[in-house]
Amino acid sequence: MLSARSLFQEIVDSDDTFQLFCSIAASGETQGGWENGRIAALVPESMRDLAPRITRHGADEDKHGRLFNALLKKRQLEPVPVPPETDYTMLLEQRGIGLAHEKLSRDERLTEHDIVVYLSHSRVTEQRAADQMEMLVRYFGDHPELGKPIRMICDDEENHLAYCHEELLRLAAAGHGRTIQRVLRESALAEIKVHRDVSLAVMAHMGHLLRWSKARSAALAAGIHAMYAYERLGGWRRMVSLRMPERRGALDGPAAAAPAF
Repeated sequence: MLSARSLFQEIVDSDDTFQLFCSIAASGETQGGWENGRIAALVPESMRDLAPRITRHGADEDKHGRLFNALLKKRQLEPVPVPPETDYTMLLEQRGIGLAHEKLSRDERLTEHDIVVYLSHSRVTEQRAADQMEMLVRYFGDHPELGKPIRMICDDEENHLAYCHEELLRLAAAGHGRTIQRVLRESALAEIKVHRDVSLAVMAHMGHLLRWSKARSAALAAGIHAMYAYERLGGWRRMVSLRMPERRGALDGPAAAAPAF
């Protein structure tokens, strides 16, 4: 029977697909760590109080990259190059979503508008990350190899999402509400397209490595297109709503150390 659980189990059980999955995940987290580190360094003086939390966000993502690489090392596997069509962060940037790497590479202070854009974009992408990690914990939370690191990553992603909600609500109350809602909507509509395209690309690579039949590959592609249709018709709205989170001050304090496993 074709299910998300059986699909991920098949990917985890094969060294080739596990290697690609962890390499893609580690690369994305490492990119996020660099981005947040640069944003923290360039945050405008009027928002310096945000810098420690942005730094913590980046440290968490660096840690996630190390965790995925540690999973590879435990199986005596090396990271493999990430196919460009599976690079979620790069594809979002190409659509003008978030802060461009070229801007972050300069030693020029960001503006308050830049920080609003960053947090709005993060609210959307962290929703996706939190949803995906919650699913992985549901299926593999007790797995002897994956359970501990994915539970830690899942908890961090919940913290990141809570932080985005809290900071955006504070900024909305300070007069940035219209900009926040516009950027949230633009980011969500772009993100669901990128997520569809990346999902199709990843499944194509996995199917090639696992020698899936054309029928199975077509069924998975149809499922991805159906999810995109649902999100395009209204499912994207879950990515733009704002509410005060139960976890307040979720990114206060230092990042938790990665466990040895």
